[in-house]
Amino acid sequence: MPDSFPEDEYLQILTKYGAGPDQDIDLAECAILMAALDNQTLSIDRYKNHIQKLIKDVGARHQDLLGEGATDDAATQLAALKHIIADENEYAGDEENYDDLQNVNLIRVIERRKGMPVALALIYIHVGLAQGWQVEALSFPAHVVCRMEKNGARLLFDPFQQCNLLQAADLRNMLKTLISPEAELSTDYYNAASKREVLIRLQNNIKLRQVESEDYEGAIKTIETMRLLDPNEYRLLFDAGVLYARTSQALAAITALESYIDLTPDKEAQYDALALLRQIKDDLH
Repeated sequence: MPDSFPEDEYLQILTKYGAGPDQDIDLAECAILMAALDNQTLSIDRYKNHIQKLIKDVGARHQDLLGEGATDDAATQLAALKHIIADENEYAGDEENYDDLQNVNLIRVIERRKGMPVALALIYIHVGLAQGWQVEALSFPAHVVCRMEKNGARLLFDPFQQCNLLQAADLRNMLKTLISPEAELSTDYYNAASKREVLIRLQNNIKLRQVESEDYEGAIKTIETMRLLDPNEYRLLFDAGVLYARTSQALAAITALESYIDLTPDKEAQYDALALLRQIKDDLH
């Protein structure tokens, strides 16, 4: 008898992480589980083992660099990450097919060694944190940028471009290219993103592309998974309400929108949700 897909088990693990503190979240495991839910992957062991090998190899490379006389600083840590992840394992940004959903499904990213910035950043962050290093994603829009810090020295790097170092001018140019020519840097963009925020950003890329391709049922499943990881993110309720309405699930849409209206502090957002809610209720009569 073939093995059945362990969906309930995967969802329970994600729910447990979602209910716990951010510091206890296992970035790679959560991303692999979410990818497995999309792929109906029976076994995730080979992907978890690959991440563990990256962790082991980066630690060994770091020790080699120190043995060769390198200073134990952020630059040496980043060099170890780059050597193993980008150089040896050939992880790189997929510039030819950037919007391909495979680029934000960590299982497919591991298999193809290609991904979007957020998926690649997740690998660098997880592997770096496993060494005890301070590596994090910034709350930078449109393109995930990472930061390493040790003893007050900070390095910004681009996981999509084989760890290219970035300066303020590079970030400013990136903003103007990706957002608008009028965009300017904000101090908020240098804030660290939590593990939960990185995972939500990963899934949000999937949701947006599912909506663009009119895969509304798939987008609903993605949002429901996101809500397991971040049950306090009330803004997901509005997205869920819109998608439930588009898939003729009026009662589910009403429930989601009413909860959103109760939770959002944004009066304009409340007004928009109320308008949609009235329309859905009118259509029922």
